[in-house]
Amino acid sequence: MKQQKTHVSKKKIESVRELSRLLEKNRTTLIASIKNIPASQFQEISKKLRGKAVIKVPKKNLTLRVFNSSKDEDIKKLDEKVDDSVAIIFSELDPFDLALELMQNLSSVKAKAGQVATEDLAVPAGPTDLVPGPAISELGELGIPIMIDKGKISIKESKVVAKKNEKISRGAAEILGKLDIKPFRVGFIPLSAFDSRDKKLYAEIKIDKEGTLADLKQKAGKALAFALKIGYTSEDTIKILLSKAAAEAKKINRIITGESEEAPVVQPAEEEKVKEDKEEKVEATAGLASLFG
Repeated sequence: MKQQKTHVSKKKIESVRELSRLLEKNRTTLIASIKNIPASQFQEISKKLRGKAVIKVPKKNLTLRVFNSSKDEDIKKLDEKVDDSVAIIFSELDPFDLALELMQNLSSVKAKAGQVATEDLAVPAGPTDLVPGPAISELGELGIPIMIDKGKISIKESKVVAKKNEKISRGAAEILGKLDIKPFRVGFIPLSAFDSRDKKLYAEIKIDKEGTLADLKQKAGKALAFALKIGYTSEDTIKILLSKAAAEAKKINRIITGESEEAPVVQPAEEEKVKEDKEEKVEATAGLASLFG
């Protein structure tokens, strides 16, 4: 019995060849989620990346075939992030430079009914621009305590309206929209990448520029204190160390010479009080002398 040959279209063969060529040619292969991204934003980001990266949105089975046929075991691991809503981006940029470029082009959007919350979504306490009317009952259905202040609805206390990993109800989505709360960010969201130059796989890419800067500032402060404690000299510590050394040298000199510490500077307003204190001491001394002859 003859085995039937599986027919593979010429188009699929060319697609696999092109993906393989791009994989071998470029430094970075990055997988990015494009879930829920509007077509207009996709085109806009693609234009911004022109000359910096090549974007491909192949079918899942073709992408898996290319990755699994690679001789590099790390590239094969990229298939863990491949689904029907990803783009494969090839570039000579460093993986994190490329990821940062993508993150800078994300847009905040409103929630839709049925979407899964990636974190707890809450309506914050405080004044709103909503006027009394249907919104009162809509907020009440979600258990959000309110009050009327100056003709506008004010939220008494924060209330979670959608929990992490749960679907957002229609009522919650509508209220979040009316309050102009945009909890989701859409665009090319970096998931994982492979750096062929350094032979490194980045299975999870998380770009948090503000958080990273805050962390660096905190660690820099601790590093400076530690450097001063151990006497490490650098551009940042030398002035402080010299000032500290000068103060300690003066103190040692006073101990050796027996010189008293410098008298504190007396402000003009305090001079009269100092004078009065001296006169009182003199009078008290004279009184004691008369008692003892």
